Formats: sequence, C-alpha cells, structure tokens
Amino acid sequence: MLLGYLSNQRYEPVPGAQVEIRRADGKPVLQTATAASGAIYGQLPPGRYEVILAAPGYCARRSRIRVPQEVPKAFRILSTELTGYVWPKWVQAGQAGEFRVHSTRAYQLSLWRYGLQKELVRPLGWFDEHAPGSEVQLVPDGDWTQQGLRWNRVGYDSPVHPQRVTAPERPGLYYFHARDEAGAEFSFPWIVAPRTPQAPVAVLLANLTWNAYNNFGGRSNYVHPEGLPAVPPVHARSEIAYYTNRPRTRYTVEQYPALSLDRPEPMNHVPLAAQAWEPILGRNACHLAPAEWRLLAWLERQGVAYDTWAETQLHAGLLPLERYRVLILGPHPEYWTETMYRRVKHWVHHEGGRLIYLGGNGINCAVTLSEDLSAMTVLNGDERRQQAQGVPSRFADRVEPEAALLGVMYDTRGVMTAAPYRVVDAGHWVFQDTGLGDQEPFGHHTLHQRVPGGASGHETDKRCEASPPGTHLLAKGTNPQDGGAEMTVYETASGGAVFAAGSITYTAALLVDRHVSQITWNVLRRFLQ
Repeated sequence: MLLGYLSNQRYEPVPGAQVEIRRADGKPVLQTATAASGAIYGQLPPGRYEVILAAPGYCARRSRIRVPQEVPKAFRILSTELTGYVWPKWVQAGQAGEFRVHSTRAYQLSLWRYGLQKELVRPLGWFDEHAPGSEVQLVPDGDWTQQGLRWNRVGYDSPVHPQRVTAPERPGLYYFHARDEAGAEFSFPWIVAPRTPQAPVAVLLANLTWNAYNNFGGRSNYVHPEGLPAVPPVHARSEIAYYTNRPRTRYTVEQYPALSLDRPEPMNHVPLAAQAWEPILGRNACHLAPAEWRLLAWLERQGVAYDTWAETQLHAGLLPLERYRVLILGPHPEYWTETMYRRVKHWVHHEGGRLIYLGGNGINCAVTLSEDLSAMTVLNGDERRQQAQGVPSRFADRVEPEAALLGVMYDTRGVMTAAPYRVVDAGHWVFQDTGLGDQEPFGHHTLHQRVPGGASGHETDKRCEASPPGTHLLAKGTNPQDGGAEMTVYETASGGAVFAAGSITYTAALLVDRHVSQITWNVLRRFLQ
C-alpha cells in the first residue's frame, strides 16, 4: 500500500527518511524508510495513525493519517536551514509585526533600515528556549503554499517573551537579520509606511511580484502554478511542466489556486555585509527587493525625501495618492490588482498625478487578494487561448492593456538580453545636463548581474496601439531583434504625466551610470514642480 510521499519545503523528495507509524493508542505498528521517490509503503488496516518522520538534515516531526481516506498523503518536512519572515510583511509606523523564525540553534536578531547606507535600528536580542529545538517551526502537510504557514501558533504565547516589534516612525525598507550560533545568516524584508504622508514622493514596493516569484513550499506562479502535483518531481527539467510543455507555455488552465503571502521569501535574502553600490548577486535578487533597495539608495544619495508603501496597502485603500505629487514604481511591478490599477490611472489622468515607472514588464498580470490580504490569486488564464486570440498581456485579458497607463508594455523581443540605450530626441528636457546628442548611447553600467550588459534589458517594454496619444519616444535600447526598451513620456489634460524607462535593468543602473542618474533626476525634479 502506498501511504504517501515525503517532501521538503522545496517539494523535493526526501529519500531514506525514518518512518515510524503508531496506532491512536500509541502502539507501534510499522517502521520503514522512504524510497528514492520519497514514497512510503506499508500495510495498515483502516483507522487513525500517528506518523513520526526523521531524516539527516531535517527537523523531525509528527503527522497524522487516516486510512484509507487520506492515502496517499503528501507528508512535508522542514530542513535545518535558518529561515524566517515577519507578519504582516507591511505595516504603518507604530504598528507591530511578529517575527517568525525557524532555527535549530539559538539565533541573534537585529533590525536594519536599508537606504544609501544600512542603518542598525536596534539589536533585538538572542532567541532560544529551555528545551532543545524550541525554535523549530511546524509545517502542515499538503500544499501549504495556498493557505500559508502561520508560524508561531504553537507554544509562542508567553507574555514574557513576545516576538513582536513595533515599526519605526521613519518609513522605509527594513530588514530583519538573523544569525545563529553556527554563523548561518538569513534576512527578510519589512515594508514600513508612514502613519500619514511625510514626503511629496511615494515609492511603491512590489511585494505582490515578490510573492509571485516565491517558491517556498515548492510552488510559485512559475513552478506548479496550478497546484502541487501528487508526486514530488525527482528531476526538475524533465518533469515540471514549466520546462516540458511544448510549445513553451506555463499557463494552461483558466483558474489557479491562491498563493499565500504567509511564507518566507528566500529570494529576498541580502547578506548583512552587502552594500547598495555593490553588484546584485543572485538570479531573483536582480528584480525583487534587493534591486528596489538600490532605487531607495539612489533617492537618498540625491537628497530626496520619500515614503514607502506596499502594493497590498495601495489595494486596501491605505495609500492616499491625493497627498503625493509623485509615485515611483521600481524594477518589476508585474502583478497588480484591478483596484490598484484603476486608482493610479484615475490619479494620473484626472487628478494630475505624476508617475515614474523605472522598470520593465510592469502590470502584466492581474491578481485578486483575499479579504485579509494574506493570499493572492493570479489571473493567468490559459496562455494558449490568449495567444490564439491575440491578447497582448494577461492584464489586458482581464482589465485592459497596461500601456493605457504606463505608455508602454512588455513583449518578448530582446528578452534576457541587456544593452545601452540610444538617444532619439536629445533636445528634450529629459536629457538636460547629460551632454548627450542624438543617436549617442548611454546606460552602459549596471549592478544587474543576472543579465549584464546595460540599462535596457532583462525584460523590456515598447509602445503599442494602447499607448495614450502623445506618448513621446525619448530613447530606445540597442538590444538585438529590435528588442530595446522604449523610454517614453506623456502628459494628461489634468496636468498629470508618466515617464517610463521600460526596462528591468534600469533601476540597477541608477547608482553607477552617470547618464541614467541624470535623466532620472531631471524627470523627478520636473515632476515635483
């Protein structure tokens, strides 16, 4: 009898694990080990059983199973790797967050603010308990990427040792840094918005895109978006649909289960020693929170006061756009709700708001959020149907083409290449004090290491039929296949305006490329007037 499969937090099989199964009265009935696929085999009569699982490199745990109703079952186990997150991941100044850390050893925790320099807010202390392994967290069985983890639920109710931190008054991107006794490190971000607006500039941090790319639990919007398969893959490239579908489509159904935000985000980890002006290391770091940190560092270098907000806060109506002169989007704000889009578009087109879009592949897909904001459902739809009907993006399939707001939208030309831009209209005020002439290249330097080569790259946007009338081309990337990002600007009758860089790698060039910095500075000063 196949009783189930054992997998870890990446949904990889765990072979060779010890398995002990007891009856409800505690009497042992079976001892076995997991097979190479993580499978657990054994003969059990109908009933309820306790299952104890242990393996080298993993934290032992107890589970329960009903036979035959829950056979086969997806058993899950956590590795001994240090990890964690704060909940909620976004707050306003003065609100509290609960840090939820999984560690097999005592660990030290501190809170830092990420700007041009990392600033230690305060050390939070050492965390351990009387019992060995008391900082080891529990995970549910099955596909918990849908419901979330809700760590700290069991045994963390001591009034003497609360694991809560009050957010500082100063808005910004904050990071918790954990370091255990053996020297292992893990860090996780915290978005702190102001109680009320403090500055004329708001920066919207793309925490919905962070979640879409987060595969903790074995699933993201790219790996198993339709839900975890019954059997954990043994070899990713030959078994996961993202790689095996031909033609290469990743979305093949109309409805997708939720993706919980209540999970650690390993791809947003930043080593404590890393500095803002250093190259961005890692595949996902180049377009997620570590890259957005570089935008905030540039603003501080320029002496610009700014407030930070999470996309979830914009959706919930907490971000008072009418109190801001400028809203800035970072490198990759790909996933938005329709509520977010309608609010920002109305602000730009009817309230005179100024939007600076410094990324690429932005607002490409619509999502919905649960009422408590703990999970999002991505409205991917069926990619094959969209291609057959000529739908330009997943967002256009559900709402409208995102170019109606941004002026540009993503297409696959030039994807995964990077190159400098070339000036198209050197007489425009955007190029003031740059010394650039028509057809001159700029944007050679970037901190983006996944796709090095220039400020136009990784994924790039261009004008299309949905671009507002008067969308003006300023420069174009020199990427192959006519795939260069189109840098554009347009104005609205209400006095609003939108500047678009159209490139994911653009933000990573701000601190190290003189021309990119000056162009962006020109736009920001103009929009603030």
